[in-house]
Amino acid sequence: MSDSQWWFLDLAAVIAFTGAFTFGIISGVDGVIRTAIALPMVLCFPGYAFVSILFPSEPSDEYQSFDTLKSGLETPRLVTGGLESVERFVLSVVFSIALVPTITLFASVTPRGITAETLLLGLASLTVVLSLLAIVSRYRCPAERRFAPSLSIGSLFFSRKRPNVYERVDPRPYNVAIVIALVVLLASAGFAATNPPQGDGFTELSVQTENVTGDTDTMYESTYAAGETEPLTVSITNQENAERDYTTVVLLERIERGDGDEVNVTDRDELARASATVADGETREQSLEITPSMSGDDLRITVLLYQGEAPSEPAAGDAYRTMHLPVVVE
Repeated sequence: MSDSQWWFLDLAAVIAFTGAFTFGIISGVDGVIRTAIALPMVLCFPGYAFVSILFPSEPSDEYQSFDTLKSGLETPRLVTGGLESVERFVLSVVFSIALVPTITLFASVTPRGITAETLLLGLASLTVVLSLLAIVSRYRCPAERRFAPSLSIGSLFFSRKRPNVYERVDPRPYNVAIVIALVVLLASAGFAATNPPQGDGFTELSVQTENVTGDTDTMYESTYAAGETEPLTVSITNQENAERDYTTVVLLERIERGDGDEVNVTDRDELARASATVADGETREQSLEITPSMSGDDLRITVLLYQGEAPSEPAAGDAYRTMHLPVVVE
């Protein structure tokens, strides 16, 4: 592969950087460094490899002569092969933006779903495969027309080096537009990476369940003895996108069923109350001691969860989360 120049160097660098960046992100790099190494993976590398497959040759201008007797055309037609570096870069960004949603679509049907790991591995795999195909495509191109990368920064801008194409066009406005577009692209991509959209938060409330077997009637402790203290473990999972303070209240209620699904509370007794601070994305378990003060089979334990402090007379209507557990107190 050394018959002309190091024409495969850019694609080899794409493969190497893709592997290094993937390893860096998987290893737990976070913050600004994570954003900096993720941007080229998303905005440039896959599209650059794809463009290299489509356009393996370097830019060149040739004039195709016409037979005036057959076509009636006297002015030769300009035939341009390959792409300028600036054109190659712009198309790389465009195709990268188009390929990322495709990876997301395929990730959505995998067992793990859409996660940062599946998207990263899918994008890295696609980039490596496209880069290898681009090397093959460029190798099959004649050596004298094969594209070779240039390390010059000026290659990212239009110039007057090709007078046949640009002799009547001032490239400076186009170069200014390229600079502005690059700044806007990097700024918007950096902002999107550092400020991901936050959906509506929620909190999960649950009680500790028993091991489920064929003889299990309920997944929680449903039988109590009046006057005896029993533990009740409540789990709070915070998905509110920020740390939250919670107050848990456990009530024992005697209920009377009316027509349809109507339920009337005839008696209520507060059994326990506890507070907890839960960080975003974490789960906190509260072990509450409850002592049933009523007996019968028309009772239920009501677990109320409040954000912040709970009122002195809590009720299901003003709680953030509510859970009803029918029980029998003997």
